[in-house]
Amino acid sequence: MWHMLDRPKVVVITGASAGVGRAAALAFAQRGAHVALLARDLAALDDTAGQVRKFGVRALPVALDVSDADAVETAAARVETELGPIDVWINNAMLTVFGPVASLTPDEFSRVTQVTYLGYVWGTMAALRRMAPRNRGCIVQVGSALAYRSIPLQAAYCGAKHAIRGFTDALRCELLHEHSRIHLTMVQMPALNTPQFDWAENHMPHAPQPVVPIYQPEVAARAIVWAAAHRRREVYVGMSTVKAILANKIAPGLLDRFLGRTGYQAQERAAPVDAAAPSNLWQPVTGAHRVHGPFDAQANGRSGALWLDTHRPLVLGAALVIAALSWRRWARRPDR
Repeated sequence: MWHMLDRPKVVVITGASAGVGRAAALAFAQRGAHVALLARDLAALDDTAGQVRKFGVRALPVALDVSDADAVETAAARVETELGPIDVWINNAMLTVFGPVASLTPDEFSRVTQVTYLGYVWGTMAALRRMAPRNRGCIVQVGSALAYRSIPLQAAYCGAKHAIRGFTDALRCELLHEHSRIHLTMVQMPALNTPQFDWAENHMPHAPQPVVPIYQPEVAARAIVWAAAHRRREVYVGMSTVKAILANKIAPGLLDRFLGRTGYQAQERAAPVDAAAPSNLWQPVTGAHRVHGPFDAQANGRSGALWLDTHRPLVLGAALVIAALSWRRWARRPDR
C-alpha cells in the first residue's frame, strides 16, 4: 500500500495529457505518488501537472512523441534525475483511425502502429534499463478487450493492441527465466468516455463513438492503480471486457459475423461527420485536453466486474460459505 512506503512512489505515465492518462495521474497523486507526465502537448501537460500538484506531490511534465525511442529514453533519464528512481511505468499513449481498411493509407497505419504499439515497446525498454539493475519495479500496459477480440473500423488500433499483448507475454517469460522481481501486468479496458472520439482521425460518414457499455476514465484509473500495487498477470475492467474475451475463446466465428452486422452502426453517432473536425494523428489538438469525452450521460462510474476481479479472496470466501450453508440445508432435509 502507498501509505506503507517510506517515500512516495515515482510513477511515469505516457499519454498523460487527457483521458485515462490524466485520470491515472490524478489517482496516483491522490495516493502520494510523484508523477512524470509524458505526452505531446506541453500546455495540456502543464495543466495536468497543476492538478497533480494540488495533492502535495511533485509533477514533471515532459513533452515528447512516444514513437521516438530516443526521446522516451531521454525522458526516463530526466525523470530519475529530477524525481528519483522510477517505481511504476504506465504505457498508455494511443492513436487510432476509424474507417475500413481500404480507406486507410499506409502512413496512417504506420503512425498508429508506431505510437500505439512501438510507443509501448520503447517505454517498456526505457523502464527496464532502470528497473533491472535494482531488480524491482512495475510496468503496466494499458490494454483493451480489443487485444483479444478485434472489431471492424479500427484495424490499425486492434492490430497494435494484439501486438502489445504478444510483446508483453514474451517479455514476461523472459523476466521469469531471469528470476526477475520486476512485475509486468496488462489492464484490459472496455469502451471508455475519453476525448479520443472528438479528435481521432475518421474516414466514416458519421462521427465515431465507443461501443456501449461505456465506462468513465476514473474506472480505468482505479484499475491501473490497483494493478501497479498487486502482482496480477492481467486485470479485466468491465463485464463487457470479460464477455468479449470469453466469447472470442468459445465462438470467434460467430462473433465475426455478429460484428460484421452490428460493428459499423455501433461505432457511429447519428450526426454526420463534421468536415472541420480536428485530428490528433499527426499533431495534438490544442485546447481540448480533459479527462472525460462527450458521453458522460451514458457512461458508468463504477464496474462490478472490476470489484469482483480485485476482491477475489473475498468473493471466493463468500462463495464457499454459501456453498457450505446450502449443503447443510440439503443434508438436514427430512426427505433426503
